Amino acid sequence: MDVRRNVPPVIIKRKRVTVEGGHHGGAWKVAYADFVTAMMAFFLLMWLLGATTEQQRKGIADYFNPTLPLTRVSGGGSGAFGGDSVFSEETMAQKGIGASEKYVTESRQGRGAVGLLPEGISGAEVSADDQAFERIEQRLRDRIGENAAADDLGQHIITRLTDEGLVIELFDLEGRPLFVDQREATRLLADLSALVAEVTGLVENDMAVTSHSKAGPVTLAKNPVWDVTIDRANLVRKMLETDGVDGRRMKRSTGHADRSPVVADPMAVRNNRLEIILLRSDLG
Repeated sequence: MDVRRNVPPVIIKRKRVTVEGGHHGGAWKVAYADFVTAMMAFFLLMWLLGATTEQQRKGIADYFNPTLPLTRVSGGGSGAFGGDSVFSEETMAQKGIGASEKYVTESRQGRGAVGLLPEGISGAEVSADDQAFERIEQRLRDRIGENAAADDLGQHIITRLTDEGLVIELFDLEGRPLFVDQREATRLLADLSALVAEVTGLVENDMAVTSHSKAGPVTLAKNPVWDVTIDRANLVRKMLETDGVDGRRMKRSTGHADRSPVVADPMAVRNNRLEIILLRSDLG
């Protein structure tokens, strides 16, 4: 017998050691996972924008806003549809300072409506105001569309609804000012005043007139814009009264000088504007 058959076989195990490092490591997997997560969130957002209504989007936005309605001028909401929107100054969760535009006037800053009615005012009164303002806006659109002359006036008018009321804004266009020699009304402004007096006669809400001006050169030794805007507001108030608005409805006329530009360029002609505000019933 061969003695080698009694010798156990020799088994050699070799262990392979792989050292990963540099570009051959696993860091790319983390970056790829972050990218996939971000893309998933993006497509989820796109799907939500397409599959939900405007009111639902407003409610979702306010649900994730932590602002608590501590005062009448604060916003936010405790439920998915407790607030209205973060996209507009009228309902942005805020304390009267937020807005969807960088350059805003005081009346453009919403007070953060949260679906709760102010103390002492009923839902019927709020609804009556909104319906009245809608009638005025519709009447303005009808009058502007009647003929070419009225359509020309329409280029100088915009309206917006705020917590203070309905704002009818009259503004300068390049080469078509509302005033000449700073304080003298043009024929254009006279026609606009008559139009506003006509449509505001549909309601009995109190009114306010506010004037704004573009900024002057910094080299001016004395800036006259304060006096100019105050005089313009008073002039428009008198024009409205002459055109048939009951003077007892006028609650205030104010000049804001150049402190509230509506566009980024403070010296732009667009900043020359008048705001005729139909006040809500609880603010009159």
